[in-house]
Order: sequence, then C-alpha cells, then structure tokens
Amino acid sequence: MSTQVILPRIMQVGADASLEIPNVLASLGCKKPLIVTDKVMVGLGYVSTIETLLFNHMIYCDVFDDTVPEPTVQSIMAGVSQVREGDYDAIIAIGGGSPIDSAKAIAILGKQGGTMRDYKFPRIVNDPGLPIIAIPTTAGTGSEVTKFTIITDETCDEKMLCVGIGFMPVAALVDFNLTLSLPQRSTADTGIDALTHAIEAYVSQKANHYSDSQALAAMRLIGPHLRRAYHNGQDKEAREAMMLGSTLAGIAFSNASVALVHGMSRPIGAFFHVPHGLSNAMLLPAVTAFSMPSAPERYADCARAMGIAEELDSTEVANGKLLDELHALNNELAVPTPEQFGIERSHFFDQLPVMAEQALASGSPNNNPRVPDANEIIELYKQLW
Repeated sequence: MSTQVILPRIMQVGADASLEIPNVLASLGCKKPLIVTDKVMVGLGYVSTIETLLFNHMIYCDVFDDTVPEPTVQSIMAGVSQVREGDYDAIIAIGGGSPIDSAKAIAILGKQGGTMRDYKFPRIVNDPGLPIIAIPTTAGTGSEVTKFTIITDETCDEKMLCVGIGFMPVAALVDFNLTLSLPQRSTADTGIDALTHAIEAYVSQKANHYSDSQALAAMRLIGPHLRRAYHNGQDKEAREAMMLGSTLAGIAFSNASVALVHGMSRPIGAFFHVPHGLSNAMLLPAVTAFSMPSAPERYADCARAMGIAEELDSTEVANGKLLDELHALNNELAVPTPEQFGIERSHFFDQLPVMAEQALASGSPNNNPRVPDANEIIELYKQLW
C-alpha cells in the first residue's frame, strides 16, 4: 500500500528565510503579488520589510490587512473582491494560522468563484487558486505546509473544514526570527497546537510511515523546547526548534490527519470564540486519556519522543508519564478551563449536543484510535468545565 505525500513545491527553512521572497517569486514567474495579512503584522513592521524588499527588486505589491483571528466567511470577502478585481499572479500570506488560512480561501474563491460553503469537506478541492507563498510568524498551526483551511460560517457558528491540494501553498518560507516577538500567551497556545498536531498525526488511523517520521521528529523538537520558548521568547535555540517542530507537525497531520481533539476543538472556537490552539490545549489531556486504551503503544512512543519517558519504560509507565506531562504543561502554560476563560456555564452546556454533532460531522473523530459516539463527546466536553 502506498501513501501520497503532498508538500509545498518550495520550502526555505531557517533564519532570514523570509528574505528570500523575491527569489522565490522570480522562480515562480510571479511579478504582481497581493500580501494577505493582519494589522498586527503591519504594526510589527513585518509587512513593510517585505514591501521594501520587493520594491528593491522592482516588484510592486498591494496589501490586504483585514484578516481576523478565526477567519469567517464575511472577513475574507473584501480580500476575495480585491483578487477578483485585480490582476495579481500570487498571494503572499504573512502571519499566524488565521492570515494563512484566510489567504488560502481568498486564493481559491478569488480565482475559482463560488461561495466558501461550496468548498466544504467532504468535497476535495484540487482545482488551483492563485499560488500562495506562506510566511508563518507563529510556531503552531503548520498551515504553511497543509492542504487545509478552516473558515467559520458566522450565520450558524460552524467551522467549515476545507480540504484539497488547491489549498496547499506553493512555497513556505519558515523563518524563526519572525517568532521572537510572539507574546507568551500566543507562544503557549500555538506551541500546544503544534504538539497536538504531532500526537494526533501519530495516533491517527490514517497514520503512515512517512507521517510517523515527521510526527516523531516534531515531538522530539517540541517536547524539550516549548517551556523554554514560553518562559524566554528571545531564546533563539528554542524558537528555532519550535518553528521547525511546528512545520514538521503540519506536514505530519496534512499527510495523515488530525483526530478527536481537533474535531471537538472547532465547535468550541466557533461558539465561544476560543482561539484554536487554546481550545486544543483545553482538550488534549482529557481526549488523550479517553483514547489511550485503544493505542497504548503509540502514545508510549509519543512520551519517549517528547523526552518524558525512558526507552526502557513499560508502555503503562510511559503512558502515565505522558498524561502527567500534558496536565503539567497546561498548568505551567496557564491554559484556562472553559469556565476560567469566561464562558457562561449554561450557554456551554446548552450547546453540547450541537457541538458534538458538529464535531462528528467534521470527520476528524473517525480518525481517532477510539472512535466516540455523540454521548461520549458530550461527556468529554463536560470534563473540561
């Protein structure tokens, strides 16, 4: 049995990789890009650096900086209109997962037309949009190397998963220097997001030898360095390890799939506007405990890769250490419960049946080692409170 592996055509990894963008555009034959980003990236000066760099190479670009955290259908439409009215030949996506996810949607809708719901899974989107050059500024989502985007339909609070080669960036410029200014909260949330990607890819029923190699490598980088990056944002060694770990985790889950944590995470984000990485962090310990009996050896491998279990530890001991570590990590990185986040209890519990339904409809729970029914998902949500 063979495995199809989908990756960006070009990957530039390491310090100052983002400065290679004029050469990347030239290699793609692109001369008029649209930068898709948010106002934080503009404020930090990252966008002006890219604009100046391009200008010095006689490349002229425009900027769309109205993307928002947890992108919605409405939030991307101005960008879609700009693409449809312009004559751009590429999109440069700069930022965390939200700007890159927004850019993927804008690239497809701007070129192919239709509405976002037309592209919702189970449709597989292989038709190309405008070529995307992704420049991530967080070590977490892995969106720069995935064939997925998630856009919320705000009319019904549904996070729509969209899948296909059409959403894969043509190039990924992975520059850890861009994460040095990342706030502590974002470092924690995106870092646990990356860890979740690696673990879920490894335990997924769609795991394969290729994705396994990427997931284990990611855990070896993230496990020893997440706390360091959280406590000292200027620790370049930790930031570099987290950035590469995040990208490898993105490659792993893009070529295997995520599972129950992500299936349950999306409705929390859609209904209560919890950032994606944070909702993953809320869920990871409880979902791991639920799933572990169905894949104990796989979870033990995760513990060993993260450096929290010894090679000679039994599967049972390694699994215990993994659960202890996930709880300790959430405590040290100040991951709140839904109640501590400020969600109203009655509102949370009232939405549980719909959230469970949406989680199952996403398809991700079916990839889990232990596939839950709706009642089990509701019970897991209750455990979070």
